[in-house]
Amino acid sequence: MQYSTKVMEHFANPHNVGEIPDADGVGYVGNPVCGDIMQLYIKVQDGVITDAKFKTFGCGAAIATSSMVTDMVKGKTIDEALKISNRAVAEALDGLPPVKMHCSVLAEEALASAIDDYYKKRVLPSPVKLKVGHEHEAD
Repeated sequence: MQYSTKVMEHFANPHNVGEIPDADGVGYVGNPVCGDIMQLYIKVQDGVITDAKFKTFGCGAAIATSSMVTDMVKGKTIDEALKISNRAVAEALDGLPPVKMHCSVLAEEALASAIDDYYKKRVLPSPVKLKVGHEHEAD
């Protein structure tokens, strides 16, 4: 299995690792098939995501996609962040092997889950449509 240089860089030196203790939203997703678990934290100010951190237990691709999605989301509005797709994460990493595309799906879902949590904490209706209880396919 061949990984891009960017995937290897984000795996070896992941960005934004850790927790945000007073996070405005926390997303938690896992894939029981492969064992990857992602926790993503966001800090929001005036509708803009000002910080994002993650803790991931999983393979190199899971760590790389977590790192990349936290880089991509900083400085974006909630609406812009909701448009970040798993394909955009994979493309930003110069591609993922087909068997590892599910890791980019987890990164997208962790972000959506954190945004959903942000809305729930504010007792606001969430625009997020969470995909719950489905198996991840390598699209």
